[in-house]
Amino acid sequence: MKYNVTRILGAGLAAGVLAAMLTITPAQAASERALFVPVGGTARAPVGWTEFCAEYAPECDTKAMDPRDVVLTTKAWKELVRINSSVNDTIKPETDLEHWGVAERWDYPTDGRGDCEDYVLLKRRMLMQAGWPRQALLITVVRDKQGDGHAVLTVKTDKGEFILDNQNEEILLWSDTGYQFVKRQSQTDPNVWVALGDPRPATATATSK
Repeated sequence: MKYNVTRILGAGLAAGVLAAMLTITPAQAASERALFVPVGGTARAPVGWTEFCAEYAPECDTKAMDPRDVVLTTKAWKELVRINSSVNDTIKPETDLEHWGVAERWDYPTDGRGDCEDYVLLKRRMLMQAGWPRQALLITVVRDKQGDGHAVLTVKTDKGEFILDNQNEEILLWSDTGYQFVKRQSQTDPNVWVALGDPRPATATATSK
């Protein structure tokens, strides 16, 4: 079973798909898909995040908090789909080199242009403004299907870890993306990064996509 809802699904059909997903027992789901990414030890934070925190210090000056997963209700899913689609539809993709004249820069796409990290930052901020817990919204570095570095937003829920991605209109369970997961923010502290359970070392940096 592949957990995704496309933007073109009607409201009734989307609700039906989610309702079916929510009735699956953990044992049934685990037998078909890995719901949660294996987490390893501490990893180095991406340079882009470090520089972002230097510019947006109040957003990174946070206290450690207990991990928290979102209870994935039908209402929560619809809000997740709405925000993901809104950002993907609104922001024009542009590399950092084209946009800023530098190889790597993480920032909010306030001018309507940005690359993968900028999409992620905006989705994360919008979800937090809507009341979603920071501990469940984790900036994540992956290798895409071409082996290139890429950034996505992991949303940790009681039904698994779902990926918000500017390269895909669908919200997918992490194990359905075809990506290799490298590292992401810790649930307890966004300034601490952890390696994920893929065999390659956690050295990938997100590129402008």
